[in-house]
Amino acid sequence: MSDKKTVELFYDVLSPYSWFGFEILERYVSKWKKMDLKLKPVSLGDIMKASDNQPPGVNPIKMQYIGKDLMRLAKHTQIPMKIPSNPEEVIFKKGSKSAMLFVTAVDMDYPEYTEELSRQFWMRVWSRDEGITEDAHFTQAAKKAGMKDDIIKKALKRSKDKDVADRLQAFADEARDNGAFGAPTMIVHVNGEKEMLFGSDRFNILAEMLGEKYDGPLNQLSKNKT
Repeated sequence: MSDKKTVELFYDVLSPYSWFGFEILERYVSKWKKMDLKLKPVSLGDIMKASDNQPPGVNPIKMQYIGKDLMRLAKHTQIPMKIPSNPEEVIFKKGSKSAMLFVTAVDMDYPEYTEELSRQFWMRVWSRDEGITEDAHFTQAAKKAGMKDDIIKKALKRSKDKDVADRLQAFADEARDNGAFGAPTMIVHVNGEKEMLFGSDRFNILAEMLGEKYDGPLNQLSKNKT
């Protein structure tokens, strides 16, 4: 019997803090032998609505702090983050629902691309200030993730299907049912129980739960390419 513990990461590419959590966990996949990481793409808006939570960006004082905090974390983790020129428009007007439907479609049919496709979406919105709302944007990200044209075409079509929308909603419901109110959220399966951790700064606690050791952001294992 495997002694690995499942860690489910619920994330949205619209969330910059999800990017930090995602990259750190992916760097530890090969190091933490007791962790079985499961990526679970969600719509952050669905989780926020279900939990009656408000985005921190609606508070100008919090927004000012977040901008500085993100740059500090980017330097600490060596993630090539750059604040979009109009973050309010990106976050509150354009959103990421269609992008997360595309990620979900890929995850359902071609899960071997989920990690890199997610990364490429973060690179678009949080590094190069590019869009993530149109099929052309999805195609560009998918190509950078190594997906072939025929697979991209199928995934674009699948992203409009009801079962894909249902799966995206199901993951949001699952996160909410386990106490989630934002992203990134980690659900850790330990001793038959589910423990929720929120945010991208709980890796020392996660390590204790797994019986592992946290050795910082492991920047030498970065998979980010500008």
